[in-house]
Amino acid sequence: MPDLQGARPQPGDPRMRRQISRAHFANLGALFNASTFRHIDALGIRPGWRCWEVGAGGPTVPAWLAERVAPGGHVLATDIDVAALQEAAEPGFEILRHDAAAERAPAADFDLVHARLVVMHLADRGAALAAMAGALRAGGWLLLEDADLSLQPLACPDEPGPAEQLANKVRRASVGLRGDNLAFGRTLPRLLRGAGLAAVGADAYLPIAGPDSARLEQTMIERQRDRLLAAGLLTAAEIDRHLADVAAGRLDLTTFTVVSAWGRKDS
Repeated sequence: MPDLQGARPQPGDPRMRRQISRAHFANLGALFNASTFRHIDALGIRPGWRCWEVGAGGPTVPAWLAERVAPGGHVLATDIDVAALQEAAEPGFEILRHDAAAERAPAADFDLVHARLVVMHLADRGAALAAMAGALRAGGWLLLEDADLSLQPLACPDEPGPAEQLANKVRRASVGLRGDNLAFGRTLPRLLRGAGLAAVGADAYLPIAGPDSARLEQTMIERQRDRLLAAGLLTAAEIDRHLADVAAGRLDLTTFTVVSAWGRKDS
């Protein structure tokens, strides 16, 4: 991850904003890839499978899928912005620009369709879910993973001092910026059943502390800095003090709960 201390994204500085966004998605992968891979392995992924990674962001998940389905399999990675995917050297998977909420599924014979931290951000979630479920072959699996920010809303559930109190103030402000459903993750099993899928199950993952959580906190707040200031939710001094506490390793930071839900298309 790039060193972002003292390097604030300024208006008209798209390079720094891209750098922070790339670091942010890398940090999400560092925290949540292991959980994602565990779920996909449990669904029985094997050589020859056809997989669609929806809203892939970066190359780590589709590259892992490509290794699992070789030889004879195929992985399609789609996103509305494929720049990060195209930077992967010899990725071993197909890349396609695609809007899951507005366009038809690119194919209809996938053994696995997976989307992580994608559906909750879409304007037409119903259309996206229908497209993903409809893209499965009989016996194929849909795995959705999305945040539930209200299941555990604090950055520091253990709040012994001013640094933790400020961290929780920053988290409340950050969550307050969101216009999407803060309890979306818990609805995933119901949505999968509503899409006609069988064998629906779900669990949840919440990292409690560690350097990956701290790095994600840093990039998450840096991405939201301008909006937090413009909304009057925090002062620049509060943001800077919190980021200094994070960089100094003074905090045990949670991230947010990610619910993983899966269902199978039987016919």
